[in-house]
Amino acid sequence: MKTNMILSASGWRKVFAQSGNEQDKSAEIGKENRALSVFAAAVFAEYIKETSENEIPLVIVGMDARPTGPKIADAAIRTFVACGIQVKYTGIIAAPEIMAYAKSADGFMYISASHNPVGHNGIKFGLNGGGVLNGAENAKLTASFLELCDGEDALERAQKTEDAADGDKVKAVYDAMPYVKIEALATYKKFLCHTITASTDEQMQNRIFSTMRAAIKERKIGVVCDMNGSARAESIDAQFFAENGIQFYAIHNKAGDIAHEIIPEAENLVYVAAEMERLQKEGKKDAVLGYMPDCDGDRGNIVYWDEKAQKAVILKAQEVFSLSVLAELSYSCWLNGGKKDFKPAVAVNCPTSMRIEEIAGAFKAAVFRAEVGEANVVNCAAEKRVEGYDVRIFGEGSNGGTITYPSAVRDPINTLFAIIKLLSIKELYKSWCTATGAFFSEDYTLSDIMHTLPVYTTTGVSEKRAVLHIATKDHSVLKARFQNVFDNEWAAKKDALYEKYGILFWECVITNGTKETRRVTDFSKSGKGGLKIIFYNGENQPTAFIWMRGSGTEPVFRIMCDVKGDNPQMEKELLQWLTEMLELADK
Repeated sequence: MKTNMILSASGWRKVFAQSGNEQDKSAEIGKENRALSVFAAAVFAEYIKETSENEIPLVIVGMDARPTGPKIADAAIRTFVACGIQVKYTGIIAAPEIMAYAKSADGFMYISASHNPVGHNGIKFGLNGGGVLNGAENAKLTASFLELCDGEDALERAQKTEDAADGDKVKAVYDAMPYVKIEALATYKKFLCHTITASTDEQMQNRIFSTMRAAIKERKIGVVCDMNGSARAESIDAQFFAENGIQFYAIHNKAGDIAHEIIPEAENLVYVAAEMERLQKEGKKDAVLGYMPDCDGDRGNIVYWDEKAQKAVILKAQEVFSLSVLAELSYSCWLNGGKKDFKPAVAVNCPTSMRIEEIAGAFKAAVFRAEVGEANVVNCAAEKRVEGYDVRIFGEGSNGGTITYPSAVRDPINTLFAIIKLLSIKELYKSWCTATGAFFSEDYTLSDIMHTLPVYTTTGVSEKRAVLHIATKDHSVLKARFQNVFDNEWAAKKDALYEKYGILFWECVITNGTKETRRVTDFSKSGKGGLKIIFYNGENQPTAFIWMRGSGTEPVFRIMCDVKGDNPQMEKELLQWLTEMLELADK
C-alpha cells in the first residue's frame, strides 16, 4: 500500500480527505487513509513500550479542528487500546496545550497538518519533553511505518488491528474525554504562567502579572483574534486574557469554522485587521493587538493598532519574531542581569533575518542557528543550555514562530504576552533604548517600539517568489551544480555588485540539524539542509544573504533573501539572481 505521505520530524502529512482535494471539508478519509492512521499509531505504540518505564504506558491523543481529525483519532485510539496502551483523548486541543499536558504522560500523538489547507491532515509524535520527536527518533518510526504499509494485505492487517480493540475500553476513552479536556486546560494554564514569568514561584508570578494588569488597565490593552475555526477556539485564550484584565474580541470563534485559508501570513491577517479597524470606529479604543492562529494553534502572527496612522498594521513574520526576541531578551536580562554566570542567547533557524544579530548584540547575547524545522531549533536551544547559555527565546523567524522556554513549541499567547510585558514593564524598553541610543519616552507606544527595530528587507515565506519547483531529486547534486553556476556568475558580476550594492566578498554557511558550519567550500555538503550565501561589504559587515532549502513538509524548494536596510530593489534583484542560478543548476 502506498503512503503518499511526507514523513518529516515536523509531522507526517498528506491530503486525508477521501476525495484527494486539498480544499475538501468532508470528514471522510476512506479505507486506505484509515489504515495509514492505524499503522502510525501501531508503530508509536511499540516505540512507547520501548521508551517508557511504565508497564502500561499512557499516551495522550488529540487533534486540531480539521474535519478529518475524528476519523483519524478513532483509528488511533482503537489501535492503542489493541496494543495495550492507556489512552487519554482530549478531542480538539491546541498544539501547545497537548504538549504541556503530555508532560504528565509517556507521550502524545497529535493529529494536525498545521498551516496546510483544510483537506490535509497529519500526525505529530512526541514524548513528555514538551515537543515533537527529533529527526533521529522520527526516522525510527518512519522505517517501521513504511514496513507495516508494505504488502498487498495492508488493509486487511490494519482492520484486524482495529478489531482486536476491547470495545468497553474504547468507550471508556470517549466517556472520559470531557474530564480529560478540563484537566488539560488546567495544566496548560499553569504552564503558561510559568512560561510567561520565567518562574515557578507563585508569589513571583503574581508580582509580574500584577504589574502587567496595572499597566493594562492604564493603557487599555485589548486583544482581537480571528480564530478561523482553529483548535484555539476550544483552548484557554478568552479566559486567560479576561483574567488579566484584557478585553477579548473574537471572530470565527467556533472550532471547525474555517472561514478562509489557514496559514497566518499577511494575506489572511486582513480579516483580523479589518475587525480591529471596525472595533476602533465603534469606539473600542482598547482593540490594539490582534492575532490569527493556524489550525493547530501553535502559530499566530500579529496585527497592531498604529495610533499615529490610525490604522491596523499587519506585522511581517520576521518583525513578529524580532519584537518577541527584543521583549524576552530584555526581560531575561532584567531578571538575571546581576548574575555573574548569566550568558543570554537566542537560537533561530538558518533563514531568520540578520536583524536578530543586531537585537541580540544590544543585550550582549549570542545567536545560534540551526536548520529549518522546529525540532532542530528546539534541540539547538537545549544543547546550548547544556553548555551554560540562558536560551529563553528561540524559534523560526522566517515564519514568526516564537518559542519561550520552558515551552518547546510555538505559542501565540506567549508572543502576545511578550509584547504586553514590553509595554507594561518600562525597564525593558528603557534598557533597549539605552543600548541602542534610541529616544525613550515614558508614554511610549508599540508604534514607538516598532520604529526602533533594525530595518531589513526580507522575502516573505508565503510569497510566490519564495517557492520553486525543482526537478533534481538529490539536493547534494543540485547544490554542487549550483556552486559551479554561482562561481561563474560571481566572477562575471562581482564588480557590478560592488559598485551597485557595496558587496565585496561572500561566505557560504550550511545548516544540518542543530549544526551550523561556516566558511564552507563544498556546497553539496549541505545535502537536504539549508544553504546560505552571506554577502559582506568593505567594512566586513554582512549586508545581505540568499538562502535555499527543500521543504521537509511540502514538495517544494524554498528560497529567500535578506537585505540590511529598506532596500526592496536589492532584495528583488538578489532573489531573482538566486532563482535564475538554481534554474540553471536544475537543468
